[in-house]
Amino acid sequence: MIEGVFFKDIVSHTDERGFFREIIRKTDDFFIEGFGQLSHSLVYSGVIKAWHMHKKQTQWNYVVNGLIKVALHDTRKDSPSYRETMEFLAGDHQPTKVYCFPPGVAHGYRCLNGPMNIIYVTSGIYDLNDEVHIAYNDPTILYDWRENPTIK
Repeated sequence: MIEGVFFKDIVSHTDERGFFREIIRKTDDFFIEGFGQLSHSLVYSGVIKAWHMHKKQTQWNYVVNGLIKVALHDTRKDSPSYRETMEFLAGDHQPTKVYCFPPGVAHGYRCLNGPMNIIYVTSGIYDLNDEVHIAYNDPTILYDWRENPTIK
């Protein structure tokens, strides 16, 4: 587990009409950084989006539908989990969760079954100076996005 990464289990309230899910409340313990922006992205099967990181912002992600293999990599030199990488599946047929990662944790995913819709909240608004992009095949991370979706 990477220091500062959080998961929130989501409860579905289901009846004959469908379901209702409450995703994030401003009173959630992990939401202390506040609200900056709500975004929605549609991603097609096979697409890899990696690596992306914020210098200042925290980010919360919720996969609405589809299936992704997520990887997070800690680049914070002062963190007890520095240079650790974790991976997990998110979306269809997985436990319904929101996952949250702090500034300095690189994030990426590969869409295994799409199209996939993801909603994400950041603690600040889009700021080009806060954005860090790292090549998907960066040799300091050593993560192979083409590997099977088996999670270690």
